[in-house]
Amino acid sequence: MKLEGRTVFLTGAAGGIGRELIAALRRRGAARIYAADITAPRTEAGVSALALDITDPAAVAAAAAMAGDTEILINNAGVNLRAGFIASADLAPARREMEVNFFGTLAMCRAFAPVLAARGGGAIVNVLSILAKLTNPAVGTYCASKAALLRLTEGIRAELAGQGTHVLAVMPWAVDTPMSGPFPGTKTAPGEVAEGILAALERDAEEVYFHEKSDEINRRLATDPKGIERELAKILPRRG
Repeated sequence: MKLEGRTVFLTGAAGGIGRELIAALRRRGAARIYAADITAPRTEAGVSALALDITDPAAVAAAAAMAGDTEILINNAGVNLRAGFIASADLAPARREMEVNFFGTLAMCRAFAPVLAARGGGAIVNVLSILAKLTNPAVGTYCASKAALLRLTEGIRAELAGQGTHVLAVMPWAVDTPMSGPFPGTKTAPGEVAEGILAALERDAEEVYFHEKSDEINRRLATDPKGIERELAKILPRRG
């Protein structure tokens, strides 16, 4: 897929990955970038900024109607409330993460699938996490929402193949943004993730990973899944 001359709709545009994606898309010659977030990000040449809450069905529908020239949808919006399943004081964090990370992304995919079909297919990119494939109890509810998003991504890949829409799952290790919070060890730079996403699109990849830790996790899930589960079980959530 060529990115030069394309029109891209990006959610989560104000975050670290979002800002780097805007810069990387402009370097690759994207014709237009719709940059959406809860509050509109800064104005830039070639960027159409708009405020968008992806959990608001009316707002999502309006965005799809307004951005009818979209050829690539990048779903980067997400939340991580760093909550455990039992340690959390109530279900509010789990509900919020599912509402944004799963249902919000699903709403965007449903709204923009006809837009992409009308433009000949295009692509959808869903930014997940390597934690879509396993559970860190310290952020257990976030892991569950990303696991649901991975199933969504696989499902729409099958459903939209007939209209020529390519679907890419992005699964980085912890990224150096406020969303990751305090974290022991190295994080992946947002710019590396942005460049990797676009490079994966250009080669029509269906999944892309970042950081040697993600590669290690994938290998161990194939050979020692219970061992890695026991290791992560030591990282317990704070009660809240």
